[in-house]
Amino acid sequence: MIIDRILKIIEIKDLNKSQFYKKTGLSNGFLDKVKDIGASKIEYILNSFPDVNAEWLITGQGSMFKDHQKNIVAEPVMSYRKTKDPIYELQRIPVFNLDATMGLVPMQNGNGIDDEKIIDYISLGMLPSCDGATPATGDSMYPLLKAGDLVAYKTIAVDRNNIFFGEMYLLAIHIDETTTMKTIKFVQHSELGDDWVKIVSHNQHHPPKDIRLSQIAAMGLVRASIRIHN
Repeated sequence: MIIDRILKIIEIKDLNKSQFYKKTGLSNGFLDKVKDIGASKIEYILNSFPDVNAEWLITGQGSMFKDHQKNIVAEPVMSYRKTKDPIYELQRIPVFNLDATMGLVPMQNGNGIDDEKIIDYISLGMLPSCDGATPATGDSMYPLLKAGDLVAYKTIAVDRNNIFFGEMYLLAIHIDETTTMKTIKFVQHSELGDDWVKIVSHNQHHPPKDIRLSQIAAMGLVRASIRIHN
């Protein structure tokens, strides 16, 4: 049923029904009241989710999303899988432009994701939950990561007890009160004490650096790297 496919969109997009109604302009409780949906309502949904394949939504045939991701290879980052959260068969992950943002999941007035910061979506399977993805920059993690590779990540609270030391993280580090620098590093223990961490590059030409934990505005555990082959 088309209702089931709409509920699947809500699930993949990590929305609740209230957020879905607000985004599409459909009335609250609509999905609980009807068994079939007319063309005008379908148009509302497709306009709100332009990446959704109309044929799939209407008939259930074909792929759920439009096939616009070409030549992408998803390479799970090697890990001893310290986290125990569930593995998802398929999830749709927003690709963010994190320039001029403080954190790692751009918010609009502190309420919901800022859609203007979403530059694309990627579909990945057999991974734990990811909050977003973003292009890598620079060469500090070369050759493990190249500039332009995407990293998919799960945000965590900036707390020493939440850090799996030795793993790769996307970090937003305070430059001043209104600006952060985004960087991908291994996070290790620091000899300076519990208020500090050591951030380490894969490229040995970039020396390790000790920073205060309080300098980190946001951090995300890197779940996978995605290399685009032209």
